[in-house]
Amino acid sequence: MATEAGASGGYLDILRAPHAVRLLAGTLVGRLPNGTGPIAITVFTRAEGGSYSLAGGLIAAYGLATAVGQPLLGRAVDLKGQPRVQLPAALISAAGMAALAVTGIGNLLLAYVAVLVAGLFTPPLEGGLRALWPSVLGREDRVHRAYALDAVAQEVMFTVGPLLLTLLVAFWSPAAALVVINVLGVLGALSVVLSKPSRTWRSAPREAHWLGALRSRGLLALLASFFFVGLALGSITVAGVAYADDRSNEAVYGWLMAALGLGALIGGVFYGARQWAGAPERRLRVLVLLLALGYLPLMLVPGPVAMTALAALAGVFLAPAIACAFLVVDRHAPAGTVTEAFSWLVTTFGVGAALGSAVSGPVVELSGTPAGFAVAGAGGFVAFLVLLATGRVLGGSPPARHAVSGGAVNSGATAAGAENSTRSSENDRNGAAEPGFSTGHQA
Repeated sequence: MATEAGASGGYLDILRAPHAVRLLAGTLVGRLPNGTGPIAITVFTRAEGGSYSLAGGLIAAYGLATAVGQPLLGRAVDLKGQPRVQLPAALISAAGMAALAVTGIGNLLLAYVAVLVAGLFTPPLEGGLRALWPSVLGREDRVHRAYALDAVAQEVMFTVGPLLLTLLVAFWSPAAALVVINVLGVLGALSVVLSKPSRTWRSAPREAHWLGALRSRGLLALLASFFFVGLALGSITVAGVAYADDRSNEAVYGWLMAALGLGALIGGVFYGARQWAGAPERRLRVLVLLLALGYLPLMLVPGPVAMTALAALAGVFLAPAIACAFLVVDRHAPAGTVTEAFSWLVTTFGVGAALGSAVSGPVVELSGTPAGFAVAGAGGFVAFLVLLATGRVLGGSPPARHAVSGGAVNSGATAAGAENSTRSSENDRNGAAEPGFSTGHQA
C-alpha cells in the first residue's frame, strides 16, 4: 500500500536551499565518467578493433577497481575531508582514461593499467553528497526528500550521459569522447569541493569492529542477492553493443542505454514519491522478481524501436529495487556501520557487474546476442532465488541498535539530539517513511 508524499513541492523547497543546486549539479557532472565508463570503454575498444571479450575484460577491470576504490576513498574522505580526497582522485581517474585514449589497446598491459587507475581513483562523490545534505538542509524531512531528488537527478544523468557520449563519438571520435567526459567530471568535482559545505564538512566518529557491517547475516544475504543483480546489469552493457553491431548502427547502443536509464527514472519517480507500508524485505523480493521478468523480453532482440521500448521496460524496476535494498541495508546494518554497509553494497554490486561484463563477452561471441541478454535474465532470477532462500534471515526482526556517535537517534530523543542526528546520519533508522532511493551509493 502506498500514499502520495507531495514530492514536487518538497523538491522545490530543496532546490531553494543555499548551495543545493550547485552541490547536486556538480555531483552529477562529476559522476559522468563513472556513469558512462563501461559504455565509453566498450565503444572505444570496438572502434580500435578490439573483440567483445577484450571490451568485457576491460570493463571488468574497471568495475573491480571501482568496487575496491570506493570504500577506501570513502574512508579517506571521513579521515581527511572532502577536498583533500575528491579532487585529487578525480584528476588521477581522468588521467587514467586519458592514457587509454592516447595509447589505445595496442599494448594490453597499458590498457588494463589505465582502466584500473581510472576505476580505483573514481571519487566517491555520491556518498559525499549524501554526507553534505544534513548540514545544507538541516531538517530531517528535507534531507529525506533530498535523497529522492538526488536519485531522480541521477536517472536523468544516466539517461543523458549515454546520449552525450554517442554524440561525441558521432561528431568527434571515441577517444575524444573519453577525454571530454572525464574533463567534465573533473570540473564537476571541482565545483563541489570548492563549495563552502564541502570545505567545512567533517565526519562524525564511527563505532569500530573487526568484521564491521559484515557481522550482520541479513546484510550478507542482501549482498549475495545484489551481486547477481549487478551481474545482470553488467551483461547488458556488452550485449547491447553486440545488438548495435548486428545492425551496423552504433547510435542504437546509446539509445538502448538511455532507455534503460529512462525506465529507471520513471520507476524511481513513482516509487520515491510514495510512502510504502509493510516490511521492505518482502517488498524487495517482489521487486527483484519483477526486475528479472523485465529482462527476459530483451532476448527477443526485435528491431531498434521495439528494442528501445523493451529496454525502457527492463529498467523500470531497477531503481525501486535498489531503493528498497538501501532501506534493508539500513535496517540490518549493526550500529555505527551504516556507511560501511552501503559501501559493501556498492562494492558487491560493482563486482557482480564486472563479472557480468566479462562473462557476457564470450557468451555473445559463442552463442550470439540473444544469449548475452539471457545472462541478464539468469542473473535476475538467481538474485530472486537468493532472497527466497534467505527469507528467514532477512524476514526476522532487524538487530536492535542504539544511538551512537554518527548514527541516528532513538525515537524518544530530545529535539537537540534529533538535530544532531540530522547532521550525522544517512537514513532514518526509527521506522519512518522510506526516504526515496538511489541507483548508487558510495561510502
